[in-house]
Amino acid sequence: MKTVYMINGFLESGKSEFIRYTLEQPYFQIREKTLLILCEEGEVEFDEKLLKKSRTVMEIIEEKEDFTPEHLIALEKKHKPERIIIEYNGMWNFKECKLPWHWKIEQQITTIDASTFPMYYTNMKSLLAEMLRGSEMIIFNRCDGIGDLSSYKRNVKAINQKAEIIFEDANGEVNAIMEDELPYDLSQDTLVLDNTGYGVWYLDALDNARRYLDKTMVFTAMVLKPKGFPEDYFVPGRMAMTCCAEDMAFLGFACEYEKAPELSDKEWVRVTATMSWEYWADYDGEGPVLHAVSVEKTKAPKKEIIDFS
Repeated sequence: MKTVYMINGFLESGKSEFIRYTLEQPYFQIREKTLLILCEEGEVEFDEKLLKKSRTVMEIIEEKEDFTPEHLIALEKKHKPERIIIEYNGMWNFKECKLPWHWKIEQQITTIDASTFPMYYTNMKSLLAEMLRGSEMIIFNRCDGIGDLSSYKRNVKAINQKAEIIFEDANGEVNAIMEDELPYDLSQDTLVLDNTGYGVWYLDALDNARRYLDKTMVFTAMVLKPKGFPEDYFVPGRMAMTCCAEDMAFLGFACEYEKAPELSDKEWVRVTATMSWEYWADYDGEGPVLHAVSVEKTKAPKKEIIDFS
């Protein structure tokens, strides 16, 4: 298997800067050769001294039609690299990216220019969503002077809940969501969540669970009872539109409730619950788990779908 590092992002989003910085780092050095494949040429050029020092050879694929498994294998045979870095063209739909069967993506990273994010999110949302969906890390750079980074984070988290999101300005990392920007008052012991509040709470709890461990949440949700779930658990949640009408996700955490067997799939309930951070097999590790104080049947809300699009 060949190890591949996939770097996504639109033109001038900071992809080349990130790759150049990474190649300079001692922890990224290996004895064997690295193949760097550029699918577009931005403003940042790769210095020959850096390429030589990092034992990196560079190839350029300018046309989407040339980005094929056959062409990639030919480049592999030509250079015999130990690992491969791909700077993928942001205007090529990542859903259509096909690698040789023995190339394994070790890490996928998306870089975003925060100053142009609203434009791309509004006009090229489907392309952006495909980049973000499989990325383990999403880096917003050039955040200087941007006040509402919390909305950027919510937009991205709605598409990819597991990704690590980093905001950077000229001075380094920026803390993205401040407590006073949330649509509810964290000084209260009980948080009553409306449509907007539920969506923000769900996404924020993935990164900042400590904010909610001593709170009681009240919200309206649809019941989901996945196959294989423990008898006394269910998932209360909401459907959310993360990109377009065809791109829906169910946002909900596992919830312990002794009367869960009496609930039916897709019925609406009013949940009052506390939250803990604990191991859950479906999370592949630790994550938010709810513990119901009460669950009452109720009517569906006027807007059943939360819209992040």
